[in-house]
Amino acid sequence: MLLAALAAQQPAQRAVRFEAAADLVIVDVTVRDRAGNPITGLKKEDFTILEDGKTQAISVFEFQSLALDPLPPAQRAAEAARFEPRQPDEKPWYQDRRLMVLFFDFTSLPPADLFRAQDAALKFLDKNMTAADLVSVMTFSTRLREVQEFTGDRQRLAEVIKGFTVGEGAELAAVADTDDEDSSPDTGAAFTADDTEFNIFNTDRKLSALESAVSKLRAFRARKAVVYFSSGVGRTGTENESQLRATVNAAVRANVSFYPVDARGLMALPPGGDASVAAPRGTGIFSGQSQRRQRERFSGQQETLVTLAADTGGKAFLDSNDLEAGITQAQQDLRSYYILGYYSTNPAQDGRYRRIRVSLASRKDARVDYRSGYFAPKDFSRFTAADKERHLEEALLLGDPITDLPLALEVNYFRLSSSRYFVPLAVKIPGTEISLARRGDREEAEFDFIGEVRDTGGRVAGTVRDGIRVKLTEANAAQLGRRHLQYDTGFTLAPGRYRLKFLARENRTGKMGTFETAFTVPDVAAESAALRLSSVVWSSQREPLTAAVGAAERKSKLAGVHPLVEDGQKLIPSITRVFRRDQSLHVYLEVYDAAAEAQTQARAVAATVSFFRGKTKAFESTPVRVTQALASRPGAVPVRFQFPLAPLKPGPYTCQVNVVDEAGRKFAFPRARLVLLP
Repeated sequence: MLLAALAAQQPAQRAVRFEAAADLVIVDVTVRDRAGNPITGLKKEDFTILEDGKTQAISVFEFQSLALDPLPPAQRAAEAARFEPRQPDEKPWYQDRRLMVLFFDFTSLPPADLFRAQDAALKFLDKNMTAADLVSVMTFSTRLREVQEFTGDRQRLAEVIKGFTVGEGAELAAVADTDDEDSSPDTGAAFTADDTEFNIFNTDRKLSALESAVSKLRAFRARKAVVYFSSGVGRTGTENESQLRATVNAAVRANVSFYPVDARGLMALPPGGDASVAAPRGTGIFSGQSQRRQRERFSGQQETLVTLAADTGGKAFLDSNDLEAGITQAQQDLRSYYILGYYSTNPAQDGRYRRIRVSLASRKDARVDYRSGYFAPKDFSRFTAADKERHLEEALLLGDPITDLPLALEVNYFRLSSSRYFVPLAVKIPGTEISLARRGDREEAEFDFIGEVRDTGGRVAGTVRDGIRVKLTEANAAQLGRRHLQYDTGFTLAPGRYRLKFLARENRTGKMGTFETAFTVPDVAAESAALRLSSVVWSSQREPLTAAVGAAERKSKLAGVHPLVEDGQKLIPSITRVFRRDQSLHVYLEVYDAAAEAQTQARAVAATVSFFRGKTKAFESTPVRVTQALASRPGAVPVRFQFPLAPLKPGPYTCQVNVVDEAGRKFAFPRARLVLLP
């Protein structure tokens, strides 16, 4: 990382922009009498909504009434065809239709529990699905899949559910979950690795999958119910709070209620566990500690299910062997309900939980069901560390790039061995986009970076997660409008085609920028006829490693394999390839497997750099001749140039490196476009 000089330029003045925003809060309210029958015919004036004790004006009022009569078999095909959207690009709207999602979490469903969940879903489809029901099926194992979109075709839904692969993702179903500090078993035996950190991630994966699922449902404007089949989700603590809140918020925004169904059914926990787990060792089983921890863990897994239901207006179905009743519970709750909407009188974006209370003055005997509250939007300045981390991860998964923070990026490659290449990554951020904060006699800026490289199969081949703090003197800060911030990292990859997605965030304002590019790491060993080369790096600056900004441990690790580091100095790639006449040009590349002279066994690689304006050669550098390979990589011959740009006139150039392996009688002429400023 560094601050490198660019051409002098004045920051462009930004237009003044006025914004006003108000968030509409939607509350679905179910009203029943003492016998459990829905109460209809109510008006807006009958309801009162309080948010944190303050009365809110109801701006949206609507009543939905859905039938519960089972659909006769003869009508199945007609109903299925009637209610499918006609145009794929239309925003779907199902008037007077009940939208339900059957979500099977394979990562928390051992085979026996999955069979029970399948049987319950098939029983519901066969006996209790109505003409008003449209059902979708989602699954989660290694990734979230919508295996069936909303349809009324019971035969199709049954085929999908019967076609599940038993055991898929179940390797994560039996692992321990995040729990209290004192909940580790007292085995009295050999050391067991603490897998709490892994299971924090495991719990987050489940919650993140639910968040992604409800985000997909946001386009459907009606109320939706997600029936979540699971064998429990690990108790959430401070490590998971941010993800749990994000999942609930996404559900509230999408008008989705969770109806978790514990697929384990009614369980009697035998002391020490059942036959599916190894017998405990030590004294814990005799003192009662083992049983207490066993029960606490079971209750903790159900606690998260209850939280998801309560915070989204649904209900958790626990401790019952009739799992199909959990689906009919969601069906009953969506039978008839009132849609109330209001614009909150509290404009603060503080991320705090706001409690909702709905009362009905006209019917004192009525039972009113609704979600108990929601989390307010949160300004970036109020984000916690967990909020910021989730913010980055969500942005990385977005299909659309974020362009608030402009980025430029360059990818190169250098061979480390016959099958591994070092791929340095250089990122540039314009200084005009950097927001500084005063810290004593210095100005500071803080950045977070996250990125991943995926191969053609979509598998993650490399990741980066980093944060830096840039400290500037007053003199450097005053010149920030003419400078840029440059960050660098690297990956070790095999030859192949890849796609990189990289995201940077400035942590004072929360501005983010995304850069995506496809690149290829060639297998130079496959080039039998041509001269084997690395990337060509064009630069105007070398700087000491001690001048870079960032984590010292990362710099030392990269310096050990980084081809652009030599004698404590690092060559800084010019990503934009814009230079000035008062600078010197540095060029670096490597030649691989150059032939050796027959008599001396020394390599003989000669090279020059030529500048062309159109078809006219404007300049050619003094030739260099290299006979020694790198000590750390004997198959790599380094080629370096350095010469002043003052003799050249300003303007665009095509630059060509002429490389010749004299002993092997092979040559190459890589080219690049450069711009020279006065």
